[in-house]
Amino acid sequence: MLDIKDIKFNQDGLVPAIVQDYFTKEVLTVAYMNYESLSISMEEEKTCFYSRSRKTLWRKGETSGNFQHIVSIKADCDRDALVIEVVKDGPACHLGNESCFVDKLFQSTQYGEFSYEKLFGLIKSRKSDPQEGSYTTYLFQKGIDKILKKVGEEATEVIIAGKGGSKEELIYEIADLTYHVMVLMAEQNVTLNEIFAELSSRHVIDKKVKQEKMK
Repeated sequence: MLDIKDIKFNQDGLVPAIVQDYFTKEVLTVAYMNYESLSISMEEEKTCFYSRSRKTLWRKGETSGNFQHIVSIKADCDRDALVIEVVKDGPACHLGNESCFVDKLFQSTQYGEFSYEKLFGLIKSRKSDPQEGSYTTYLFQKGIDKILKKVGEEATEVIIAGKGGSKEELIYEIADLTYHVMVLMAEQNVTLNEIFAELSSRHVIDKKVKQEKMK
């Protein structure tokens, strides 16, 4: 475990801090910290930055209420930059966006911009705003029994594909199962963050770290 004294602040006494959503891993913002603001952040477990324009400390959320609760702070190999994982109370951007990074400059034509969050958002929208001809809307209209039946069928298909030995088929069936499980989650108002938190609570490495700290 590093000590704050190991961090290499620049000639202005600052270190860049990349703030990342703990659940989605989305980059929320980039700000700067000095020794004092980093110390405060670690003590209060909420992000506190140094404003280069106003020459003063500022706590994220002190006016908006959108506090960022710190899960971890990591330094890069040179120890002159930080990545801070947070659980946020609201949008990270002062413009009201979840992230400050929304203006796209380039997008690869080879790789699509996919995320579980965007897929889950689309699935939920088919429930709140039904679309004619949409398979997802059809599932919601048929109700929980139909959704559970499809989850069961897809789980069986995963088992068959796993026994079959074809990696491509297994990937295809796992993707189908994942989608139908997400439909079930939306139907029962279960969020991705709740699943992430549950999995995180079971993490063997995290548990070992906690046990070591308790000794």
